[in-house]
Amino acid sequence: MTKAKILRTQIAERGLLHIMASHSPLSAILAEEAGFDGLWASGFELSALYGLPDMSLISMTQHLDMLRAIAGRSSLPIVADIDTGYGNAINVIHTIVEYERAGASAVVIEDKTFPKVTSLAPGGRQELLRVEEFQGKVEAAVAARQDSDFLVIARTEALIAGLGEPEALARAQAYVEAGADLILIHSKKTEPSEIESFSRKWSGSVPLVIVPNAYPDLHADRVKALGNIAMMIYGNYGIRAATTAMQETFRRIIADGGVQNVHKDIVAVEEVFRLQGMKSTKLNEQRYLR
Repeated sequence: MTKAKILRTQIAERGLLHIMASHSPLSAILAEEAGFDGLWASGFELSALYGLPDMSLISMTQHLDMLRAIAGRSSLPIVADIDTGYGNAINVIHTIVEYERAGASAVVIEDKTFPKVTSLAPGGRQELLRVEEFQGKVEAAVAARQDSDFLVIARTEALIAGLGEPEALARAQAYVEAGADLILIHSKKTEPSEIESFSRKWSGSVPLVIVPNAYPDLHADRVKALGNIAMMIYGNYGIRAATTAMQETFRRIIADGGVQNVHKDIVAVEEVFRLQGMKSTKLNEQRYLR
């Protein structure tokens, strides 16, 4: 069974999946050990890893390289954040082929114009494509996939752009008609009323996906009660947690004039060795290095 088939089956059988953002193979390993159902190959997190804003500055090649590395170190299905698809519908065809080949089980493509600005940036430019143009992108993505279980998730930014719920619902339905397997609805409000309202009014034939970064109070029990949300993507928590830990540790080292205090509060080198697979490498050395 392919990872795409596993992901599609889990959505059908379990109802709500928890997908953790990953920006590196190490973060993917940690997410899998923690018990997440899948990984989000996040454009935001990778941009942050490079010290760049999430504004279409990371190339498809850079994202694909990291996705391949993540796929090689985790058994979890990967949902790839492909932003606007790196161009028009013709670009999307090439994008889907490359991402499926690299190990993705699903992609999320959004209806913004290129280059995009991250959704939650204050005062960010949030311009959307014409509905018909984005339908063409969705149709191109569906036609380009080789594995019929590979998921094409259409993301509408209508609420982010301030166009209102009726526009968001209309766009979501149009994208389903174009062949989208799921709809990702996004909001930048700090409480979940906008998402909950959209969910209650959604009568489309496919389930929804949410990214509760701005509205963290929308926990799993509330989401399950809505009944039509299949996936929660924790879109930037990996890089934020890593940043928090590094900021605190680095500042303490400077303040203390050394690592004499901080070393006891971070994982031992032996734990890093374990995550690196050092044990199996040593066994291979014993077996093959003569």
